[in-house]
Amino acid sequence: MPLQTDRRTFLKSSLAVPAVMALAPQGRGLAEPAANSTAAISEGQSALPCGQIGNLQISRLLLGGNLLTRYAHNRGVKFVSELAARYNSDEKILETLVEAERHGINTLVIHTVPAAMRLLKEHRDNRGGKIQWIICPTSPIEDGLKKYTEHVHKLVEMGVAAVYLWGNQTDRLVADGRADLIGEAVNLIKGQGVAAGVGAHDLRVIQECEERGVQADFYIKTLHHHEYANGPKAEDLTIPFREVPGYWCREPQDTIELMKKVNKPWIAFKVMAAGAIPPDEAFRYAFENGADHILAGMFDFDIAEDAGIVRDLYPKIERTRAWMS
Repeated sequence: MPLQTDRRTFLKSSLAVPAVMALAPQGRGLAEPAANSTAAISEGQSALPCGQIGNLQISRLLLGGNLLTRYAHNRGVKFVSELAARYNSDEKILETLVEAERHGINTLVIHTVPAAMRLLKEHRDNRGGKIQWIICPTSPIEDGLKKYTEHVHKLVEMGVAAVYLWGNQTDRLVADGRADLIGEAVNLIKGQGVAAGVGAHDLRVIQECEERGVQADFYIKTLHHHEYANGPKAEDLTIPFREVPGYWCREPQDTIELMKKVNKPWIAFKVMAAGAIPPDEAFRYAFENGADHILAGMFDFDIAEDAGIVRDLYPKIERTRAWMS
């Protein structure tokens, strides 16, 4: 959850909600979504640049799933997660999905929290939503892949656009010497006829996948610099990521250099280091250093500005890594 003193000062925005609700036109409060159907806003939808992953057209900016699951990184400030959860009511999450589509974000990335999945289905099945789902199962990746297979089958039946391996799981598999299971899980997903991705915080996951020839269609890998006020010191960088001090990409420069050699689309996440880096700075850093797409956690009030940043920034990007999507 962002805690800086710019537009992402969530506490300020949250405390302002009662006043905003009192002044808002009918239909803009928490009790009723801004629109029931994306068809209602299609004429005003703002285009974003896109790339292609498999047979999917994916906007360069994707909607991150943590806040939709009512989880927020808190950097040790314990009330933040509860505050975020109280703000993101069911209707507010549905409004957020509409707002994302309004501004050209055509894909989200999320893991399988039941309450969030229910809202995704409500948005798509009952309110005309069109946003694509890239989802990671949270079932265990273990010998035989029995539970994982069942979970993937259910997601495909639900109409998921792509499935990826959760970074928390791949980090652990590599640390435990079981990177072979990553390739097996990727093959399972591809066998269901959908694009398959691999998520990671730990750079060793990408290294192992490339060395083993894992046939992933894309990677979802963290990227952010460490030049922020509460960034980690060298002695803090002992594990792939940690909440306090907050970092999620332990080796940004090594990540940049490795990804120059990787001929697969790369969705970068945690680019703002969970709110420590302003979005304009974070997005430029990620795109210029090789990311093909950016995954950003956004409240409804963040979306217009973030989409505008990507739209304005995209034609000006200078990079050494070719676009892979």
